[in-house]
Amino acid sequence: MYSVKESIKWGIAPIGWRNDDIPEIGKANTYKQILSDAKLAGFAGTEVGGCFAQDTAELNKELALRDLEIPGQWFSSFIIRDGIESAKKEFEKHCAWLEKVHAYVAVVSEQTYSVQGLLDKCVYTQKPYFSDSEWDLLCSGLNELGEIANKHNLKLAFHHHMGTGVQTLPEVDRLMENTDPQRVHLLFDTGHIYVSDGDVMPLLKKHFNRIKHVHFKDVRDQKLKECRLANKSFLNSFLDGVFTVPGDGNIDFKTVLAFLVEHQYKGWVVVEAEQDPEKYNPLEYAQKGWKHINELLKAYL
Repeated sequence: MYSVKESIKWGIAPIGWRNDDIPEIGKANTYKQILSDAKLAGFAGTEVGGCFAQDTAELNKELALRDLEIPGQWFSSFIIRDGIESAKKEFEKHCAWLEKVHAYVAVVSEQTYSVQGLLDKCVYTQKPYFSDSEWDLLCSGLNELGEIANKHNLKLAFHHHMGTGVQTLPEVDRLMENTDPQRVHLLFDTGHIYVSDGDVMPLLKKHFNRIKHVHFKDVRDQKLKECRLANKSFLNSFLDGVFTVPGDGNIDFKTVLAFLVEHQYKGWVVVEAEQDPEKYNPLEYAQKGWKHINELLKAYL
């Protein structure tokens, strides 16, 4: 018998407190504060941020003190730019570290030609595209990275992302069609596919069997419209408030959750909302997101 309570773990990303792409924002928030706030808000774990302790013994102690877990951590791959062997070397270290903190997934995003971190590039009109040979290299490289993840008791979950070469549903289709399902899985991010394609359900329905990790990110339609008209970059868009926690934007999470439950999703769902912590209090918004999720969960508990 499928049980939502036993099958889905709920986490939150530290990106609401600190942002690795813009280190100066939220720099007063320590990783211990992030962990404590996540626990206080009601979550079972957090993904790893750049400010987290690199000493696994220290981090594991702080997690144990709060009865929290680490679902996973982001990894920027540059398979196309630097080659497979270079990516494998870095990913091996990444996965070895994650295994020591008992993580579940290694979140991978191919960052060759990415504009997500560039303030002078419009994320809505200047995304990169890969050539056929680059696609072949990427897919074969991800298969090899997936082997490394499996060896460390992790799952490689590829993150489709605004401003990258794997952003749209057709691009996700191509990646899934040309990688090994036993080695390359998918991270489903509501916010990124909503901004990219205008709908979240087609990707979820088409690739559910490959999805091993989920990000619940909401989008404020009015802010998105303003940022598109102003040709904003990805970073300036989130600083302007495009993204938020579930229930504070315009994505229908009731339908998303219903599909996940109906198809018996097992794994983590992580609330992730890139926001400026000076404008949007991280603990307040963590609590707001958890409140909305709890309202939705009442139908299944």
